[in-house]
Amino acid sequence: MNISSLKFFQNLRATNRQFAVIGLGRFGRAVCLTLHGMGYEVMGIDSNESRVAQVLTDQIAAHAVQLDSTQPSALVEAGIPDFDTVIVAIGNYVQESIITTLNVKEAGVANVVAKASSEIHGKLLVRVGADHVVFPEHEMGCELARSLTRPGILDRFELDPDHSIVEVVVPQSFDGKTIMEVDLRNHYGLTLMAISREDAKEENHNKFTINPSPVTRLKGGSLMVVIGDNSGIDKLPM
Repeated sequence: MNISSLKFFQNLRATNRQFAVIGLGRFGRAVCLTLHGMGYEVMGIDSNESRVAQVLTDQIAAHAVQLDSTQPSALVEAGIPDFDTVIVAIGNYVQESIITTLNVKEAGVANVVAKASSEIHGKLLVRVGADHVVFPEHEMGCELARSLTRPGILDRFELDPDHSIVEVVVPQSFDGKTIMEVDLRNHYGLTLMAISREDAKEENHNKFTINPSPVTRLKGGSLMVVIGDNSGIDKLPM
């Protein structure tokens, strides 16, 4: 999910500014690149010297360190306890992933996000203290399926398995109707949070009007941000 493209959502993010990413494979590099590009301070960690060097060369993290994350003392020496959030991006080496997650949590990190390669792996990560477990391959597959079947949904932030916040193209069937007339709450169980301002476009970006007036008229092809049940979102006309 590429929620970073939604400027509106950036204000909803936590105030965490410092992140450490342990494991600099494809997933870990992608996390580093995205967080660094958003202006956060990121430190990359891997046991592979060439991966560490490549992250520094590509300038996708402020710092990068080579160490064995299964050794608690090495993590403490690297300053891991000082980070707001640590992402354990080790997916293919289950034992190393679990031990690293345990070590990071025992070091006192408040928010630990861990990548899992299977359901059992995910359960074990939760058992050793992971605050949030992600399944990138599964999530990417779901996102691909949604993008193919619901092209009007441009971006999605999942609150839980049943509820999401989405940026969606205003359907042509809503064109010219007021927010009150469309009545998303009663017809779809959704709440309209924001609509794009066509009169205030910046280059390649949209500005949003938050909590717009019920008498505001919608324009087909513009953007709106809604929150609610996934079943309601799937019922929106495209």
